[in-house]
Amino acid sequence: MVRWEPGSADRLREAAMELFVERGYEQTTVAEIAQRAGVTARTFFRHYADKREVLFGGSETLERALLGALETAPAAASPMAVVAVALDAAAGPLGRDHAWSRRRQSVVEANAELRERELIKMARLGGALAGGLRRRGVPDPAATLAAEAGIVVFRVAFERWVADPEPAGLGSLMRETLAALQAVTASEHRSADRADRPTAGR
Repeated sequence: MVRWEPGSADRLREAAMELFVERGYEQTTVAEIAQRAGVTARTFFRHYADKREVLFGGSETLERALLGALETAPAAASPMAVVAVALDAAAGPLGRDHAWSRRRQSVVEANAELRERELIKMARLGGALAGGLRRRGVPDPAATLAAEAGIVVFRVAFERWVADPEPAGLGSLMRETLAALQAVTASEHRSADRADRPTAGR
């Protein structure tokens, strides 16, 4: 019987990231990851379905954080206020390790398959967010629009966060990005109102 290695998941995660950065994602094998971590390939597969899951294994935790925040948000909160609460909750688990996230982002951006998987993850989070809003009684299209706006804020704030060697906290960047989006939409609304008003002498 193969002995279970204490801490092997963390060692595998770090070994995989080191190799992805050094050699590239496609050029790295599971056997090489296991060897660097000092465990067997069988131990690797006890923790991860494949090497891709080293990079995407936290998606379920992130989704649970988002949906849990939706359930605890005040009943009278507007859809975008609820989304803001969810983004704050997501920033907690996501913003714990800036160095890891920076390295992960560089690996994902260098590989078309991983970029596609990242888009699928974002779409899934958007769908989960919209579903949670609907369960709160928010009708469509408001639920879908609020959820998709939230995902845009999430993505833009995260990209700003990983691009900065010494960023502000992810939560504050989420709030700042959401405020910027709201300012843009408010400005567009005011411009549309002015365009619709009849001018003097018409």
